[in-house]
Amino acid sequence: MVTPDHPIVQESFAIIDREIGEHSFNDAEYTIIRRIIHTTADFDYKHLVQFSPDAIDAGLRALRQKTPIIVDVTMVRQGIANKVAQTYQNPIITAIDSGNSPLPGKTRTETGLIRCFEKYPHGIYVIGNAPTALSALCQLIPQTLHPPALVIGVPVGFVNVVESKQQLATLRIPQIRISGRKGGSSVAAAIINAFLTMEN
Repeated sequence: MVTPDHPIVQESFAIIDREIGEHSFNDAEYTIIRRIIHTTADFDYKHLVQFSPDAIDAGLRALRQKTPIIVDVTMVRQGIANKVAQTYQNPIITAIDSGNSPLPGKTRTETGLIRCFEKYPHGIYVIGNAPTALSALCQLIPQTLHPPALVIGVPVGFVNVVESKQQLATLRIPQIRISGRKGGSSVAAAIINAFLTMEN
C-alpha cells in the first residue's frame, strides 16, 4: 500500500506543485485540488472544482463530530474506509446497499439515497457515480430542517450529470462540486481523504 508519506507520493505532489501554475486557492482548498490531480493526473480539475465559501470549515467540523458519511456506491466507500478508520471513525453508509426493491421509476442508488436521507438528513453526502442520487438529494434538501453538513457532488458521465450538478449549485448549503462531465468515485474519495489529512 502506498501511503501519503511514501516517496512516490511526495515526488508526485512536488511535480504537481511545479506544474500547476498560478492559482488563488487557499491552503485547505489546494490540499483537495492537489489530491484530486494526484488521483486523476488531470490538471483540468484546477478549473473545475467549485467550493462554497463554508465548505471546508463545515466539512472538517462534521468529520470531527463523527457525522455519518453517506456515499452513493461501494467504490467510494472502499476508497475512504481506511483513512476514516485511522482518523475520526465516522460511520460510512452506502446508499446502493439500501436500494433493494427500487421505488417505481427510480434507480437502486437513487432509492437508497432517499432511504438514507430519511435517517441521516444531516450527514456528509458524497456522490461520485450516480447523478440520479445527486438529483434526488437536491430535491430532498429543501424539505428538511436539518440539511446535510456537506455535499460533495462529483458524479461522472453524460446523462443528467451536468444537470444534477447545476441543481446542487442552486442550493445554499456547504458543497464541493465538479463543473461539467468529469468526476467519479475516485475523485469523490480523494476529496474526503484530503479532508482527513488536514490538521486536527
